Amino acid sequence: MAITKERKQALIGDFRRGERDTGSPEVQIALLTTRIGELTEHLRTHTKDYASRRGLLMMVSRRRRLLDYLKKVTPQRYLDIIRRLDIRK
Repeated sequence: MAITKERKQALIGDFRRGERDTGSPEVQIALLTTRIGELTEHLRTHTKDYASRRGLLMMVSRRRRLLDYLKKVTPQRYLDIIRRLDIRK
């Protein structure tokens, strides 16, 4: 269920803003989106896993806060990340 090290490095490489960037909002949103997708698939088969459901809701909230911050600071970067990750908004 966890993201593999190679997949995480690939996501960081795709969404980073600079050479040594690993913590920009874009990278964090991309990593959270991947984890949210995996956890959503898990919950489709394990419908009574309420602890994981709570974790999913916390991740979605964290991603929402990061997206709101990005929208407030630089709207163009917000639109780009929404488009690249195909997130509804």
